[in-house]
Order: sequence, then structure tokens, then C-alpha cells
Amino acid sequence: MPYVGGMANRLANATSPYLRQHADNPVDWWEWEPAAFDEAKRRDVPVFLSIGYSSCHWCHVMAHESFNDDDIAALLNQRFVPIKVDREERPDIDSVYMSAVQAMTGRGGWPMSVFLMPDGTPFYGGTYWPRESRHNMPGFVDVLKAIGTAWRDQRDQVLSSGQQLLAHLAQTNELGAGAEHVDPATAQRAAALTVRMWDRELGGFGPAPKFPQAMTIDFLLAHHLRTGDSDAQEAAVHTLDAMAAGGMYDHVGGGFARYSTDAQWLVPHFEKMLYDNALLLRAYTHGAQVATTEEHRLRFRRVAGETADYLLREMQHRSGGFFSATDADSEGIEGKFFTWSGPEFDEVLSAAGEDPAEFRAFYGVTDAGNFSDPHHPEVPASSILHEPVRRDESDEDFAKRLQRVREALYSRREQRVHPGLDDKILTSWNALALGALAEAGAVLHEPRYVAAAQRCARFLQESLVVDDHLKHTWKDGHGATIPAFLEDVSYLAQALLVLYETDHDPAWLRWAAELAHNAQSRFAEEDDNGSFTGAYFTTAHDAEQLLTRPKDLWDNAQPAGSSVLVDVHLRLAALTGAPAHQEAAERTLALFSPRAEQAPTAYGELLRGLERLLSGPVELAIVGPPDDPSTALLVDAYRQRWRPGAVLAVGAEGDEHVPLLEARPMLDGRPAAYVCRNFACKRPVADPGELQALLERS
Repeated sequence: MPYVGGMANRLANATSPYLRQHADNPVDWWEWEPAAFDEAKRRDVPVFLSIGYSSCHWCHVMAHESFNDDDIAALLNQRFVPIKVDREERPDIDSVYMSAVQAMTGRGGWPMSVFLMPDGTPFYGGTYWPRESRHNMPGFVDVLKAIGTAWRDQRDQVLSSGQQLLAHLAQTNELGAGAEHVDPATAQRAAALTVRMWDRELGGFGPAPKFPQAMTIDFLLAHHLRTGDSDAQEAAVHTLDAMAAGGMYDHVGGGFARYSTDAQWLVPHFEKMLYDNALLLRAYTHGAQVATTEEHRLRFRRVAGETADYLLREMQHRSGGFFSATDADSEGIEGKFFTWSGPEFDEVLSAAGEDPAEFRAFYGVTDAGNFSDPHHPEVPASSILHEPVRRDESDEDFAKRLQRVREALYSRREQRVHPGLDDKILTSWNALALGALAEAGAVLHEPRYVAAAQRCARFLQESLVVDDHLKHTWKDGHGATIPAFLEDVSYLAQALLVLYETDHDPAWLRWAAELAHNAQSRFAEEDDNGSFTGAYFTTAHDAEQLLTRPKDLWDNAQPAGSSVLVDVHLRLAALTGAPAHQEAAERTLALFSPRAEQAPTAYGELLRGLERLLSGPVELAIVGPPDDPSTALLVDAYRQRWRPGAVLAVGAEGDEHVPLLEARPMLDGRPAAYVCRNFACKRPVADPGELQALLERS
């Protein structure tokens, strides 16, 4: 319903928690729908498009300052048709208009604020604007008045600006020819450039703010395993170690905040995102397999386990899916839920029977604190827990004491007002979580994680597939209606292949193959001759048509669907022997490799796919009853280290569900392992030690 003073606006019934946060604004918000643009045409006014997400701190600030203000609402309602979009529900809309804002301003971010003609063409935009002008930033009131005046009195200039932006958007969507073939030296050059960006003192890549760069870490670990590059390994391990000790890691409840605002990894932006934690869980699992010291192996296994436990404890819906995010703020104050005053910390430690002074030193807690919310100077500073000095991971007595301390702190923290929860369930982010949990469960020998991954996969199959079509988002009490994007199809295919290698159920492999076919038939770009170019569109060919059809061009905070499909196709090629999969992967790598070589941290997932190509394919077929202990021992031998170029197929003798297993007998009645390349296999072995030796030489 339209806004009437004192009543909720149209967003009250939205599926998005972010949109519902704005249901009580005096702004007469519309959702993204044709009727909103029809209304703008009828009234001959511009559209004001506001894009954000529920855990976005500056989105909350702009809402408080501007969208809850009656005077600003009156301006928006009288001179514009205001539309609110959740970027996580509609990444396609966000992609199109983010490109426009970046073209206009040279930067992007959220909240994103864009002014559109009634046909959807953008002509002016920015990100956060304060209510009143300050610090050389125009005030939102002034922006609204200026745009309204320009629309009325300078329409020709507005139309010209829009046409110029349209031409620019069309141009930025073009990729060029790329390379003719994959150059193996690309990986070496990309790794060398990444290592040059490595902060050798503090870890990470580049200056503050520092983002986790989980995909880049995975690439460096994979590159080290193939080439022996010690700098690549050291940069990855050092960064994993630094993040685990810093304040970006939740030392009480597990899991990671979005990023660190400083170079030391101390002060995070406290929002917690499902996709970050899934990607970091994967990276720490691999780090535990690749690290060369026992201390690092133990630390990374612990952090991986604590992160997985966090996902299961705090982010899992009762049906098996995973929620999207939690806010940085609680009670309107950033970090209030996560930080500690000295007296409260002492009180909790004393009640737990531990020495507060010892653990103050361990967690870096002081009375002066190390963090305060700049928007609330009246709130006393408090301490972000971190580890100024690394613990001895092999000290079991201290680990038991520390666990009691963590439980006591967690119990006290649970009594606080929790940050807001974005409880929508996204197929893509859930796929990242289920893949990471499946792999962590297999490596850490933790069946709970594998069971959670299986529950999540079944939930997606039952709730996010409607009339044989995959959907993007689901909300308890609301049906899944938004069609899947490339990220949903690609991430889920990859996750199902990881799950297949974990529980050996061929149903997951079949579904992954169907999704890969879906990606090629509905998202792949073709040239004038009908040949695959190597690129993919964000939306399917039968999806809603926007101003442009955006493409997945690079690995940003999340992997690009095109990068993930490299991994998917290479895995499927090794498991099935179908050459079309290999050809598709190599076409994408050839197209994007020149870009990845120049900006490797923007292509971490793609470069990890390149390492799979260069180090594989190693195909391991283990023939024997999956529940036979001897079969399990062979699988464990494979899991002793990360093998980025390998695939694993496990099945009983005579299994015809997976081509890699066909016509491979057991060895004298015992489960047998076949190490193969391009389906040409070495002699089968039944001893785990012999298998490890064969794998090391392959």
C-alpha cells in the first residue's frame, strides 16, 4: 500500500529483511516493479533508486538521517518515485547501476543512490549522502532539490547525460578477445605480483582497509603445491595466521567479520556475512592441509572448526539452509555486541574461576579500550578481543582453560541485545557454505559438518527448485520466486561436486552436471558464429531485461560465476571424460587470464581454477563399498593433503553411475585405489601408504 502518515509503506510485505527495515519510513517506497516506472511516466518525474543490504552500516546511517526524516520524505514523495532494492536479492540490478555510479563518480559502495529517467536510464548518482552538507560532501536535501530543478528546467542536459551513460555501460560490458590459448606462465606471473603486494609485516595484501582475500589465499596455496613456490606459501599462511589472531576473528563465538578497517587486523567492520565465512572456512581447511609447521596446522584446524561451529550454531535455519548475515550494530552502536569493558571482562573471568589479569593480557583487554563508535562519542571505549601473542596450540591444559573462558564469555554475551539478523536464504551463499562444510567435515573428520552440508543440499533441492527451475532466494513464510542467477547455478554445481567427493552419493554428481549444462545453455555468451566466447552473463537469457545484460567479470567479495564454472567444468571433465567440459573451462581461462595476470587479487578464484588445470587432472577412483573401513582408509590417505588438481570417485565394484569407476575391479576382494590421468590408470593398490606414494608422484 502507498504510504499514509503513521502507516507502514509498501515494503511491509517484502520478502527482504532489508526492505522491511524501511517499512516504517515516511518515504512512499516502491519495490522494483514495472508499476513503479509506470507511475514515474504518468507523473513525469525521475525515479530515485536506493540500493543497500540489511547489514550495511552506512545504509542504516542514511536511513536514520534521511529516510526517517519527514521533510526529506516529502521531497522524495513529491518530486520522485522512490524505489528500494536489496542488492543481495537482485545482484543483477545492483551490477547495472553500480557500473553507472562508478562511471559517474569513480567509486562505488552502499548505500547506492541513483536517479533514473522513467525508462530506467541513470543520469546522476552517488553512494552515501549526509542529510546536510559537510566535509565537502553535498547534503541529501541539496541533491534532491538540485535534481528536481534540473529535471524541470534542464531536461535536455539530463537526457544527454543519460544517453552518454548508456553508451558507457554498453562499452564496459565488452571484454575483448582475450588470449587464444591458456598460457601456463600466467599463474607464475600472477603469483609473483601477488607476493609483491603481500604485507610481510602484518599479513594481507595492500593497505587498509584489509579484506580477507580468501580466494587469493587459496590460489597461492595451490600454486605452492604445484611449483614449490615458498613465497606464495608463506604469504598465504602468514595472512591466515594474522587474521586468526586479529580482532576481525570472533574469539568468543567463532567466525569472521567482514573486513578490518586498519592494517593490523584489529578493528573490524563487525558485520558477519555468510559468504565470507564460507570462503574463509574453505581457506583455513586448505591451510591446515598445506601448512608446513605443526603449530600452523593445529591453529588452522581449530579456526576452521570454530568457524564451522559458528555457522551451525548461529546461522542455520531449522530446515537446513543458512541465513545471510548479521549487522555490525546492536542498539544502534557499532560493535557493542562484540566488545568488552575491563570491569565486565574481569567479572566474567572471576566467576569462571580464572585469573582476569592473565586473560586480559592474552586477549589484549585494557580499561582504556581499543575501539569506540565514532558516531557515539558518548559511549566509553571498549576492547576488541584479539591475541597479541599467539598461543601454544599444543598446550592442551591451556586449551581446556581457554575453552572454559570462551564459554563463560559467550554465555554473558548471549544476554546482550543481538545484532540484527538478515534471515533470507540465498542459494548462492548457501552453496558456498555447504561446499565448505562438506570439505571441512571430510578433512577434520567431523561428521556433523558433513551432515549439515547434506541437510543444506536437500533443503535447496526441496525449497529452491520450483517447477524444475532453480530460484535465488527463500524466506521463511514466503515462496521462492526470483529466478536463479549465474552465481546460484555455478556455486551450487561446485558445492555438489565437493559433496559428492565427501559422501560419494552419485545423485549430487548428476545434479551438478545438470547445473553445468544449464549454465552453458542459458547464461553463456556466444559470438556471431554461435561459439562460446568464454564469458557468462549474470542473468539467464529468459530473465527480466534490464538496461544492459551484465556479465560476471571478476572475483570481488564473492567469486565470479564464470570463475567457479572453470572449476566445475574441469572437475566434470575428470569425472566423466566429456571433452566439452574441458573445452569450456579452457575457453574461459584464455579469455580472462590476461586480466588476471595484471590484477591477480581480483581473480583469485579464476587463478585457483588455472592451478587445477595446470596440476591436473589427477583422477582417483576408489572401488569398494563406501562403508567398508578399508575404503575409508584409502580415502583418508587422499585427504592427508589438499590436491587442487585432483578429483575423487568412490563406489562399489560394478558401479556404473560414474564413468571414472566403470570396469574397475577390487584387488583380490579388497577395496582398491586407481590413480589415473585422462582415464589412463596406474596399477591398483590396496594399501593406504602405497596410495599416498603414488599420489605424490602423480
